[in-house]
Amino acid sequence: MFLNDDFLLTTDTARKLFHQHAKDMPIIDYHCHLDPKEIYDNQNFRNLTEAWLAGDHYKWRLMRANGIPESHITGDASDYDKFLAWARTVPKTVGNPLYSWTHLELRRFFGITALLNEESAPRIWEQVNAKLATDDFRRRNIIKNSGVKVVCTTDDPADSLEYHQLLKKEDTGFRVFPAFRPDKALNIDAPGFTDWLERLAQAAGQQVTTYAELLDALKQRIDFFHEQDCRLSDHAIDVLRYQEGSAEELERIFTKRVAGETLSLEEITVYRTELLSALIGLYHSKNWTMQLHIHAFRNNNTPMFKRLGPDTGYDALNDLPLAGPLSRLLDRAECGQGLPKTILYSLNPNDYPVLLTLMGCYQKDTAGKFQLGSGWWYNDTRSGMRHQLTLLSDNSLLANFVGMLTDSRSFLSYTRHEYFRRVLCELIGEWAERGEAPDDEALLGQIVEDIAYGNAERYFGFKELGIPEALRS
Repeated sequence: MFLNDDFLLTTDTARKLFHQHAKDMPIIDYHCHLDPKEIYDNQNFRNLTEAWLAGDHYKWRLMRANGIPESHITGDASDYDKFLAWARTVPKTVGNPLYSWTHLELRRFFGITALLNEESAPRIWEQVNAKLATDDFRRRNIIKNSGVKVVCTTDDPADSLEYHQLLKKEDTGFRVFPAFRPDKALNIDAPGFTDWLERLAQAAGQQVTTYAELLDALKQRIDFFHEQDCRLSDHAIDVLRYQEGSAEELERIFTKRVAGETLSLEEITVYRTELLSALIGLYHSKNWTMQLHIHAFRNNNTPMFKRLGPDTGYDALNDLPLAGPLSRLLDRAECGQGLPKTILYSLNPNDYPVLLTLMGCYQKDTAGKFQLGSGWWYNDTRSGMRHQLTLLSDNSLLANFVGMLTDSRSFLSYTRHEYFRRVLCELIGEWAERGEAPDDEALLGQIVEDIAYGNAERYFGFKELGIPEALRS
């Protein structure tokens, strides 16, 4: 039966592992794109379209594939008409994870078991909107009622973190921590780079007119983020190249860019290599975890990029060489101050063996110091999760995996943790049923509980920061 209590759980062992060990574990969402201001303001959503479709380029891509006009996706159609357009699309998503996720969210959050389609859409619209207007569906209560103990947002070095500071004073039932995302510092070739430097200078309270001053300002911001309980950094490394340069070269490159001159590919590579290497050293000194999100191929549709901007559904997988530059970057850090705890993600699953074998060259001191990140974006599917989990177990220690994250802008995406946990239990259950793993509930149950929650709590050091007691519901 569709989405019954045992969906995806195809063995007795899987069912036992999920229901007894995974289902009620709390959630640590250590990487997402929720807006801390929205969490603090704690408003209700005006309707299901705002909660469900706004900013969700997963859904937008499928709607475009179904011939829905852009006016009913990102354009000026009414919220109701946009919802109806999604409802027309949903029946055709059978086999896509969004079919399961859509109905799982309707069930878990709103108690609606009907299938979403054109016929049921008006009734579902009214039922869901009535619930969204209640106190239980204010932003914070959605998070709390989902069993979430930690949310890590994605924050620019120039951000004030004022809403993190305000939230720390509130009795929310969960903690919201910042994560340091210095993409704008590294993307020296981006059109808004010099404007961003002014923002950074203002946030740091110092001038940023040289490369040395840039480094000093970033160090100051890392100190500030650490004081605000930040323990993770994150980078979008769409293209990873490696070329070392001297301090004199870096100053010349920086000065040239600030003057408005165009940089060569070699100059951009030198700058990004040296700045990223310097940041790695700063992360290590703070005992932070570094996350590298590698090989997205962004903004492929030029007319739509000009019309809608980035993150609107026009990104794809990249397939550039990775082993050489990543090895040189990691080895340089290891030869110097040492590497921080690191999570490596790639949007291209063909990169997994490269990442896993390189990870094994630098494991030490901390259990699972190097992690293969969970199935990300286009890999955030049943088959993608199983592929990531299988390769991780083949080449490293699955039992040390820090588990799932949402990587989402949606407050309703926490059912993805349930979906992941079912896939995890399905896979381990299969191993046990065919004799590849022992029929030992204590052993396998502990592995499942650790991947669902315990590993992340220990790995990131969140418990020391005073997160709410992680009790099962």
